[in-house]
Parts: sequence; structure tokens; C-alpha cells
Amino acid sequence: MKLVNPLYYPLAILAGGITLVIGIRLIHLPSLIMLPTATAIATGTSILLSQNEINKINLDNPALAKEIKSVQQQVILLIDKAEDLRNEAQQMLTSSTQLELLTAVEYACDRTQELPEKVKQLVQHLQGSNSLLSIAELEKQLAEAKAKQQNSSGIAKKQLKQLVASLENNLKLVQQGQDARQAQVVSLNTLVIESAGLLQQLQNRLQTSNLNNSEEINELKELSEELKTVQANVDLLII
Repeated sequence: MKLVNPLYYPLAILAGGITLVIGIRLIHLPSLIMLPTATAIATGTSILLSQNEINKINLDNPALAKEIKSVQQQVILLIDKAEDLRNEAQQMLTSSTQLELLTAVEYACDRTQELPEKVKQLVQHLQGSNSLLSIAELEKQLAEAKAKQQNSSGIAKKQLKQLVASLENNLKLVQQGQDARQAQVVSLNTLVIESAGLLQQLQNRLQTSNLNNSEEINELKELSEELKTVQANVDLLII
């Protein structure tokens, strides 16, 4: 079973905090014992809550439910990776010349933290009474993606081109009377996987670059901008 960061589950933090207070204040156990105990309880509770979220999917399409579970699990891993990157960046980027890069990295990590709620919004929509994607909804998404594509360049333009192709395929499925929800979730999963790859690439470059070299600093900024572009594309898929 994969570990889950308790910070993403307030109930888990509450359970750990109550355990800590009871152990130290009421039972008078030493903090050296209670701190790891409270941490273990918070972590265990977060795992249960996470699994409960994943297993709550109730759809008439088993393949779609399976795909959503895969996305949720990918997101859990992604936000942990983002926190690792944030902590590493804060330790390494300490000079004034590196402040802009640190801000860019932290912003990209902040956007990553929004993914669980975005996936939850999509799942709620897919489970609703009007869950089948409409032509109007997909046309709106497609128009927004094409507009962004026209105003983009380089890697961002390439990523938006891929998103446009995916949305066009989804629209074709709907026009054919097929369930395009699975294609929509596959598109989201692709963006989550791309985000994970960019986070890893950014972390690798952060570890190996000369952080006093302005050219290499700019290359790292470009990577963080690329990551933000992928995350912005996620917004286009969330109705």
C-alpha cells in the first residue's frame, strides 16, 4: 500500500493531533513516544481516507471507473513529488539572484496541489445525472484550447496542439453517439503523467545545474513555465 501525505487530509491531521494531546496531556506519556505514534496514526488515517475516495467512484462504465482510479493514484504520487521538489528548491535557491526561480518552482508546486480537487470536480460531473459530455461543452473546451494555441509558441504550442487533437477526438465520439467520458479521463491522465515527467526533469536539472549561471537559471525557469502550461491545460478539461 502506497504512503499518503497526511497534510492533504485535515481529518488525518486532527486524528494525529488528538492522539498527541491525549498521550502527553492526559496519559502523561513522553513526547518521544507520542510524536511517532501520532504521526503513524495520521498517516494511517490518511491512507484510509485516500482509499475511500478512490473506491467511492460509482459509474455505469467499469473501464471509466478504472481509468479514474488510475488518475487519482497518479495524482497522489505527483503531489508528493511536488513537495519533495519544493523542499529541495527552498534549500538550494537561497540567493537574491535565484529568488525568481524559487518563486516559479513554488508556484508550479502550488498548482500541483490543486490537482486532487480538480480530479474530484471531474468525477462529480461524470457521476451526475447529465454525465455524458455534450457537444456544446466539448466545443467550448476546444475553442479555448485553440485560442490559447494561437497565442503560444515553442513547447507550450506543441502541448496545446496535442490537447486540441485529443478534444477533437472526444468531440467526434460524442457526435457519433458514443461515451466520450473515458477519452476525457485518458486525456487528463496524460496531462498528469506529463506533469510528473516535468517535475522529475526539473528536480534533476536543479540538482545538476550551476545555480550561479544565469543561462542555466533561465533554462530552469523555462521548465517551470512548461510545467505550468501543462497544469493550465488541465483546467480546460475540467468542466
